[in-house]
Amino acid sequence: MSVRKTYIALAVSAVVIATVAGCARQTGQQPTVQVQPVPEVMQEQEALSASKMVKRSMQADAVAMQEYFVNSGIIQPGIIHPEPSYENYQTFDDNPYLSPQTQPLSTFSLDVDTASFANVRRFINDGRLPPVDAVRTEELVNYFSYDYPVSDTGKPLSLGYELGVSPWNADASLLKVAMKAQDISSDKGANLVFLVDVSGSMNDANKLPLVKQSLKLLVKQLDADDRISLITYAGNVRQVLDATPGNQRSKILQAIDALDAGGGTYGEGGLKLAYNTAVEHLVEGGVNRVLLATDGDFNLGMTGIKELERYISGQRKQGVSLSVLGFGDGNYNDQLMETLSNAGDGNAAYIDSLQEARKVLSEQLTANFHTLAWDARIQVEFNPAVVQSYRLIGYENRQLADEAFLDERTDAGEVGAGQTVTALYELVLQNQPQTYPLRYQPVKQDVPEINEGELGHIRLRYKTWQGGSSEEQAVAVRTGSRCQPVAACSQDFRFAAAVAGYGQKLRNHQALSAFSWQSLADLARDAKGVDRFGYRAGFIQQLQLTAAL
Repeated sequence: MSVRKTYIALAVSAVVIATVAGCARQTGQQPTVQVQPVPEVMQEQEALSASKMVKRSMQADAVAMQEYFVNSGIIQPGIIHPEPSYENYQTFDDNPYLSPQTQPLSTFSLDVDTASFANVRRFINDGRLPPVDAVRTEELVNYFSYDYPVSDTGKPLSLGYELGVSPWNADASLLKVAMKAQDISSDKGANLVFLVDVSGSMNDANKLPLVKQSLKLLVKQLDADDRISLITYAGNVRQVLDATPGNQRSKILQAIDALDAGGGTYGEGGLKLAYNTAVEHLVEGGVNRVLLATDGDFNLGMTGIKELERYISGQRKQGVSLSVLGFGDGNYNDQLMETLSNAGDGNAAYIDSLQEARKVLSEQLTANFHTLAWDARIQVEFNPAVVQSYRLIGYENRQLADEAFLDERTDAGEVGAGQTVTALYELVLQNQPQTYPLRYQPVKQDVPEINEGELGHIRLRYKTWQGGSSEEQAVAVRTGSRCQPVAACSQDFRFAAAVAGYGQKLRNHQALSAFSWQSLADLARDAKGVDRFGYRAGFIQQLQLTAAL
């Protein structure tokens, strides 16, 4: 091969490597690594995970390649080339605008996870924008509590709505679907199994040390009626603490303090022992939950997302839920965290600080652990005589088939005691044309104005106990209830809209292209309202920092 051809081949290779690294950084996906099974017990040197070995090799190759290209003059020295991301996120597209004439029903599972918000905040605090797929707008919106009324009918969930003008499009409306669960705590005690990843990948300061601090906050909330078990997994699995009364805090805290990181990541063995322990100490009518704390690096035993999902889905039938706490960066597996919590009828949170740990494991302990409604799902029917088009903001990976709404076998979302759940639709009403009239298509016949006083009909279904029959609530959305201008809408409406707008701008949605970051900050600031713990004020600061990036 000639020198010229060799140079061209190297240059093409450089472009390919840069493109792959850039795509990995944007999508958060990491290379697929096939890991062969290894013995359950291994020496410390042998416990080094295959994924970390591959990562080190790729990093060394990337450094060597970059030096070669600099020395060859292919790239300029002094330019910072960021390290590729080995974090993993599920790829999804934003919901499109739909026509009620062809698709009148919108059906989705409720979601009370908050992991995306804290994870996005971690990126912003590091001075960089998050990968687009790390942003799940509904989790940003539901990170905050809202002042929704509690049902006076005795039902565990209340259902309401608010209709107003869109802050970023004067020709569009926003429909806020609002749910609130009664704040009821269990009086039968909790059976909690801490399942802690102590593999070598958990050595960083924002991983195992933060896990230990976080669990200590939770222990302080427990009493004699509660039982705590502690299981660790690395190259093998170890039961550090069998079911211990919550008031024996010194014993529990001593076990937590003794945790140390090193070895592989045998998550399968940890999950099996954790579920067996939870079932052995099952509290009928109480809280029975496995609490998994990890960065999501499963590389020994059962490692595939689908097989883990199937296993956990089977275990929830025993009455044990699974919540996931994600920690750390670099190899954080967000997709696995969300999948496991969904399959386990639990919730997912990302812990980026001790303050976030306090929010999840102290201030909102009952909401996150005491489930009040199972398989909760929403279905909205839009009236084509009133609505020209609609789009659901967020919930992209929570979409359900329309027929799943009435199917009792549907696995949907769980809502905890005292939680609020919010969903937003952007609507274009009739007589608000989105495009020029079509030139080459026949003019559509007018839609009969059936129930023209109603914009749509919202239905909510859920079970009050796991495996039971669903209850249903419904409310009609009246066209005359629209608040305008935006300032006339409630504080909760405006703040939720600001958070939803933030998520959409991070995802580069065209609907927000002409709406500035400053406008979003002003909208959030004017709607901050009562902010007991300062979370809304923190969001406003985060929004302004994002604008500077």
